[in-house]
Amino acid sequence: MVVNLLRERYRVDLVELQAVCEANYARLMRLLPAMRDEPSARRVALSQGEHLLGVLALEVLETCPYTSTLQVRQEHSLPWLPVPQLEVRVYHDARMAEVVSAQSARRFRSIYPYPNAAMHQPDEKAQLNLFLGEWLSHCLACGHELEPVLLG
Repeated sequence: MVVNLLRERYRVDLVELQAVCEANYARLMRLLPAMRDEPSARRVALSQGEHLLGVLALEVLETCPYTSTLQVRQEHSLPWLPVPQLEVRVYHDARMAEVVSAQSARRFRSIYPYPNAAMHQPDEKAQLNLFLGEWLSHCLACGHELEPVLLG
C-alpha cells in the first residue's frame, strides 16, 4: 500500500462561500433591518436563567449607497474566553455579507499557503464566514433583547 504524503491543495468552493455570505446577509438584515437608512446598533443578550452569558453587539460603522460596514463583537464574555470581534462588509446590491477583518487581521486572502508566518489556516476566510453564520444563527434562535437594569 502506497501512502500519498502530499496533501491535496485547498481550493475555494466559491458556490459554498457565496451561499454562506448570502445567508449571513439574511441573518444580519433580520437583526438590523434599518442598517441602510440610519446608523444603528443593537445588542442581543444570551442568558441561561438569570445568568447573562454574553451579549452580541452589532454596530453600523459606515453606510454607503450599496454597502454597509458593521462591527460585530461579543460583550460580557467569560474572563478566560477570547472575545470575538469582527468587521463585516454588507453588500446590499449583491445581498451578501462577508468578514473583512477579525481581531487585528484585515483583508483575508481566499487561500493561504500552510504553514505561514501568521499561522492562518488555508481556508481562514471561509472559516470566519462560517463562524459568523453560526454566531448569528445562535443569537437569532436563543437571544433576547438586552433590557436595561432598572434601579429602584
